[in-house]
Amino acid sequence: MAIDFATLKQMAEQSAAVTQSCSCNDAQAWSWQQMPLTLELDQFEETGTLVENPYDEPTFEEYHPAGTRLQSDDAPIAPRYYPANLSQVLRCVKCSRLYLRYTEGGGYFTEVRIRALQPQLLVDAAL
Repeated sequence: MAIDFATLKQMAEQSAAVTQSCSCNDAQAWSWQQMPLTLELDQFEETGTLVENPYDEPTFEEYHPAGTRLQSDDAPIAPRYYPANLSQVLRCVKCSRLYLRYTEGGGYFTEVRIRALQPQLLVDAAL
């Protein structure tokens, strides 16, 4: 199920309101990072996707108007831009916090990366 921006924002606000202690929050995935070894994928369930159309070629353009980088904790999360546009929304089954996940692929590797869904960083930026 593709998630629109208004729903994503609402989900992010609900996630930010969770105060329960949990290993997913201890990982502090504020920026895009390799799935921490302290977490297992089976700790998460997929709740939807930010992929608007799986048959269209996605953009690999990033959105950083303030000069941030992909690994910056304060980099915007713009669902139409890479890598959010390739992401699934995951919910921690232990505490209900939400994360974005995508698979980075290089010449000789693939790597699952995650990032906490933070409402203050969401930007509904047009391509």
